[in-house]
Amino acid sequence: MTEETPGFEEKPDVPSGATPDDAEPKAADSSTPEEAAAPAGDANETAGLVAQLDQVRTALNERTADLQRLQAEYQNYRRRVERDRIAVKEIAVANLLTELLPVLDDIGRAREHGELVGGFKSVAESLETVAAKMGLHQFGKEGEPFDPTIHEALMHSYAPDVTETTCVAILQPGYRIGERTIRPARVAVAEPQPGAQPAKAEGEQGAEGAKKADDKENGGPEEG
Repeated sequence: MTEETPGFEEKPDVPSGATPDDAEPKAADSSTPEEAAAPAGDANETAGLVAQLDQVRTALNERTADLQRLQAEYQNYRRRVERDRIAVKEIAVANLLTELLPVLDDIGRAREHGELVGGFKSVAESLETVAAKMGLHQFGKEGEPFDPTIHEALMHSYAPDVTETTCVAILQPGYRIGERTIRPARVAVAEPQPGAQPAKAEGEQGAEGAKKADDKENGGPEEG
């Protein structure tokens, strides 16, 4: 039976003229072509990812712009629908109130003749209140200057006591809804008398009268 010597280790063959340390670094320095090409492959993969990220960002910006455009169009649509709805409502209210104007005229004439009494008075006042709540306002007063945009002259005359064309009688009151006139006031107008001198102001007339009174008391103005 052969006995093994304890502690004996086999060592790799070392060429003659070389030290044992020369055989160890070979494993660390040896690299395959695949390992050498690895950094180049990583760079190409990174470039591809950056290109894909740029494409995603471009697509995101386009979709964001589309969403903003759709949102703006929707807001414009809502405003247009709301504006049309208000216009339709105003037209409907104006048409209704226009149909009620003859009734309001009858109520006004009854009030002028003292016939607005009893239950008829209560109903008439309720109707006028409802019309006012819906935005109907009456206009037209005697003595105000004639305005062709809101007045319709049915009668014409001359008067010495007016300095401009003036409404001297309201034949039928006018009505408006907000700033919109649905019926002009029908009036009788008077113009200044042709060739008449404009009336002097009250203050001037008073001063002239006081001067004449002083001259009379003093025996008149002195003659030169």
